[in-house]
This record gives sequence, structure tokens and C-alpha cells, in this order.
Amino acid sequence: MNEYQKEQLDALKQVRHQLKAMTRDEKQRLKESLADYLDFRRRVSAFLDTFFSSICTEKCYAGRLSACCSKDGILAFFGDVVVNALTSSPESLDTLEKAIIRPERDIKCIFLSDKGCLWQMKPIVCEMFLCDEAEQNVFGKNTEAEQKWEAYKEERKNFTWPDKVVLFEELERVFMEKGITSPIMYIHYSPGLLSIKKNRDKPPTHR
Repeated sequence: MNEYQKEQLDALKQVRHQLKAMTRDEKQRLKESLADYLDFRRRVSAFLDTFFSSICTEKCYAGRLSACCSKDGILAFFGDVVVNALTSSPESLDTLEKAIIRPERDIKCIFLSDKGCLWQMKPIVCEMFLCDEAEQNVFGKNTEAEQKWEAYKEERKNFTWPDKVVLFEELERVFMEKGITSPIMYIHYSPGLLSIKKNRDKPPTHR
């Protein structure tokens, strides 16, 4: 396995192990904290199904192009791993682990199988990716849909962009308090996101 695979496998295994060790109340609180995010994902999924399903299925899936699913290029947050683990069956997570260790496609994303993405709740970066051609096909004819998509991209920041305390930051914190660390805890370890948090936490200046 390369370093990318090791990071992904380690994060998934640690999350699964810790979820098993949590009390029922702890796990329930964690699930409840996802409510707004899962509602957001349902709305985004419905939007994509309405406007992009036929285009993306023909262009990428049926044509086996999968242009967005590059080799070792999916930036999955630790929060993505937690959300997926909480919304997946043990069997699907077992399949995901096996795919990380031994991917079906050597030149594509390790999570991509002949049946599609192996994540039950795919990483947010994947869900929100639209290629230029797909955007032009839809938004060139429907400005209302484009405006809706821009609104969804802004709403995404409420969960992932730490200019305020956000869900993905809190999910990392919960597991860090359990003694878990991972290089994909980007909100706590990425220099760029740490800079955003630092500016957020600065006291207001008074003139």
C-alpha cells in the first residue's frame, strides 16, 4: 500500500474501533449531531439526481471515464470517514477496507468499483464536484439551477469551513479527545485551515 492508502485505512479502522467502544448514548449524540448535515446532503443529492444524473451517468460511468475519480486524489476529511461509518453497515465498511487494501482499478480512485463509489455517504469533495462540461450542459440553459448550486456551495461551508466552529471540526475533536490522531484531520492539522481558525479566534480590535 502507498501512503495515501495507509492514511485512509488507518482513519477508517480507528473510527470503526472507537465507535464500537463508545457507549450507546455517546454514539446516539454523535448521530444526532449529523442531522443538519444529512439534510443538506439529501437536498444536494436530490438536486444532482434531477439535473446531472443522466449526463454524469452517460459521460463518466457508462463511458468508464470517471474523470473526477483520480488516482489517490480524493481529499477525504476525517469527518467524511466518521459520517460514512455512522451511516453504513458493517458489511459495506468491510468492503471499503478491502478496496483500500486492494483497489479494483489501478489507475482510478481506490474507492471506485464496477458498481460505483463504495462509500455509502461519499466524501463531500466528491459529492460537490461537477466537471466543466456537465456544468455548461446544465447551467448554460438554466440560470436558476446555477444559482441554487452556488447556494449549496456556500451552505457546504457551514459544515467544513472553520471560519466558525463547524461540524467537521467537532467530529475531529470528539475523536482526538479519545486519543486518536490522523493526518486527514485537516481542520486541526492543515496549515491553511489552521490559519483560518487562528483568524477566527482573534479578539476583536477596538479603536
